[in-house]
Amino acid sequence: MPKSKQPTPKQLMSVIQTQTAIAKLGLDLNAVMTLVAEQAQSLTHAEGSVVELAEDGEMVYRAVSGGASHLLGLRLSQKNSLSGLCIEENKTLYCQDSESDVRVDREACRKVGLRSMAVVPLVHCDEAIGVLKIYSERADAFKEGDLQLLGLMSELIAAAMYHATKYGAQELYKLATQDNLTGLANRALFLDCLRQGLESAKKNKKVIGILMIDMDGLKPINDRYGHRAGDAALKEIGQRIASHTRNDDLVARLGGDEFAVILTNIADLDLATKAMNRIAETCGLPFAFENVSLKIGASIGLAVFPEDAQSIDQLMETADLKMYDNKRQRKMADA
Repeated sequence: MPKSKQPTPKQLMSVIQTQTAIAKLGLDLNAVMTLVAEQAQSLTHAEGSVVELAEDGEMVYRAVSGGASHLLGLRLSQKNSLSGLCIEENKTLYCQDSESDVRVDREACRKVGLRSMAVVPLVHCDEAIGVLKIYSERADAFKEGDLQLLGLMSELIAAAMYHATKYGAQELYKLATQDNLTGLANRALFLDCLRQGLESAKKNKKVIGILMIDMDGLKPINDRYGHRAGDAALKEIGQRIASHTRNDDLVARLGGDEFAVILTNIADLDLATKAMNRIAETCGLPFAFENVSLKIGASIGLAVFPEDAQSIDQLMETADLKMYDNKRQRKMADA
């Protein structure tokens, strides 16, 4: 067991403040999980914090903070892992040193970059469906008070889950992986599907592509007409993008005015380019909100595997660069 030290009054006050912030987020479960991950990391001085949900024998990183930020959407086997054991036993578990603890997946720990960690179960309707985890690059980095704080934080997520849905884990999965405003996939699901899609494309020698899309005109709309108009414009852009994609493609809102599309199994690069152009044209059509005409549009960049990039980061960076180039060209054309 870790060395004993009770949470300080300042730390407990931070938990209460987090609870207040969660109340303002409403039913946006992904935002709640991300907020709690950030607070758990900060309060315990951890290297990183993760919310993992159990899905079909795997633990999926659905919210991340700190050193774990680049691992959003990562999938690891539930078997032979401390997170899986935490769900099975439905209790808090502590690993002092991943190099000597037989309960952990040592290779996965090395991949993430952790040496010690604590996991607490996320309980919904008396069933452990995920974990909240903190970790450190140092061995035996946490105290008993850190585990108590982690337990309090997990209860905040559990309460949000309870209020978000009266249904089971499947409904919670939907809430955790969709954008609260548009109903599209969120960043966590986008990265999860992109990881899987890229692995499949490499294995089967297929072509996969992504579109990185930046909505134009959101800030002027918010500044002049308020966020109700801005939200309506975001939803409209999301619907327009989705209307020009196939059933096998994934449309996501990554946050703010950023959207993305995973183009699965591209048989013809020319067709992908034409689809991108159709989306751009559709997004630029007139849009009215409460009888007010609003100017909206989208700048788009396309990147494909294996022609443009070999990894997720390279693929997204290439598409981003092309998107910003498209934005510059459109601004010059409008000048």
